[in-house]
Amino acid sequence: MTSRNEELFVRAQRTIPGGVNSPVRAFRSVGGTPRFLKKALGARVWDADNKEYLDYVGSWGPAILGHADPLVVEAVREAALDGLSFGAPTEREIEMAELLCQLLPSLEMVRLVSSGTEATMSAIRLARGFTGRDAIVKFEGCYHGHADSLLVKAGSGLLTFGNPSSGGVPEDFAKHTLVLDYNSPEKLEECFKARGHEIACVIIEPIAGNMNLVRPSAEYMHLLRRLCTEYGTVLIYDEVMTGFRVGPQGVQGLYGITPDLTTLGKVIGGGMPVGAFGGRRDIMEKIAPLGTVYQAGTLSGSPVAVAAGLVSLRQISRPGFYDTLAARTSQLVDGLNAAAQARGVRFVADGVGGMFGLYFADQVPANYAEVMASDRETFNRFFHAMLDAGHYFAPSAFEAGFVSAAHTEADIASTIAAADAWFAAQA
Repeated sequence: MTSRNEELFVRAQRTIPGGVNSPVRAFRSVGGTPRFLKKALGARVWDADNKEYLDYVGSWGPAILGHADPLVVEAVREAALDGLSFGAPTEREIEMAELLCQLLPSLEMVRLVSSGTEATMSAIRLARGFTGRDAIVKFEGCYHGHADSLLVKAGSGLLTFGNPSSGGVPEDFAKHTLVLDYNSPEKLEECFKARGHEIACVIIEPIAGNMNLVRPSAEYMHLLRRLCTEYGTVLIYDEVMTGFRVGPQGVQGLYGITPDLTTLGKVIGGGMPVGAFGGRRDIMEKIAPLGTVYQAGTLSGSPVAVAAGLVSLRQISRPGFYDTLAARTSQLVDGLNAAAQARGVRFVADGVGGMFGLYFADQVPANYAEVMASDRETFNRFFHAMLDAGHYFAPSAFEAGFVSAAHTEADIASTIAAADAWFAAQA
C-alpha cells in the first residue's frame, strides 16, 4: 500500500528537482522515502501519514525551545498583524542588534541578513575588502553555505588552492580558496608560513556540525587565533549552527577565544529565516553605507523573524537553561554509549550543549578523514530502524543532531531503549 509520504515524493519530483528544496532532505545518503512533515509541537513532529516521531533534527538547530513554542508563536502573530515586511528600518532590528552584542562580547557591531549562507558570504567579502587580500582558508568537511568561494574541496597538495566541488563554480573562484585538514596544527602552521600574508580570512566551524559533530582541540583553536593575529588575517567563526546551541556564548565562550567576525543563523530567528554577521567595529565599518564593501537585502531584519528571534533569545538566556539542555544531551549520549558497549556494538556518541553526534566507529572522529572512515552502511540501517520506531534523526551520517528544551527525561529514555533493542539485534 502506497503511503502518503510516497505519493507526495512522487508528486514533488515532477516540479521540484529531486523532489526537495534542500539536498539532505532527499534521503539520498540513507535511502528510502523522505518524510513530509505537516506538524510539529514541542519535541515531536508528525508526517503526512500522521506518524509521530521524537525529533532530533529540530529544523537543523533553531528549535532549541522545541517546536511551536507558545511565546514565539504569539510574537510572530503579533508582528504579522502589523505587516509582514517593510523594506525600511524598524526598532526591533535595533533591539536584536543590541541583544546580540550583549550576549556575544565579540560583537561590537552586527548586520542582520536572511540566511546563514548570506552571513558567511558577506563576512568573507568584508574580510577581503578590509585586508585587500584575495585568498581565504577553509577546512575539509566544514560547510559554510553554498556561496561559490566555499563550495571548494581540497587541492592536490597542502599549499595548492582548492578545486570546485560543485558544478557551476568557476576555477577562478576556487583558486583563491585553500582547504586544510581540520584539527591539524602542523598543516595550519605550514600554510601560514608559506602564504600567511596572502590570506584575507580563515573561516571555520569552531565545532563542526556539517561532517557530524567534530570538536577541535583547544590548543588548535588558540594556535589559529595566534596565527591570524600575527599575519593580519581575519578570523571568522561560523557559528550558524553552534551559536547559542552549544552554550550561551557559542563556541567562542567555551574556548575563551575572540574571533574577528562571527556568523549566526538558525537559533537567532526562533525558527524563522534570519542570519547575522558581526564583530570588530573597525572591520564592520567597512560595510556600505559606511564603507566600500557592498552588502544589501530587501528582507534583511524581517520584522516577523526578528520578533521570533528576540523572544527565543530571551528565553534561552534564562539562568539554568543551558545546564538543563546539556544534561538532556548527556543523558542521550551516555545512554547510547552504554547500550552499545553492553551489546558489543562498534558505536560511539559525543555531545556538547544541545548538539550531539553519532558514529559507528571505535572513537569520536577528529577530522573529515576519520568521519569518512566510519561505518555508514550500519548507520543507514540504524537510522531506518529508529525512524520506524518513531525516533527522527538526521538522514545522514554526516550531520549533527539536536536536543531541545522540550525533550524530557522520559523522551530520552525511550530513544535509548529503542536504540538498545536495535543494538541487541546486531549482537
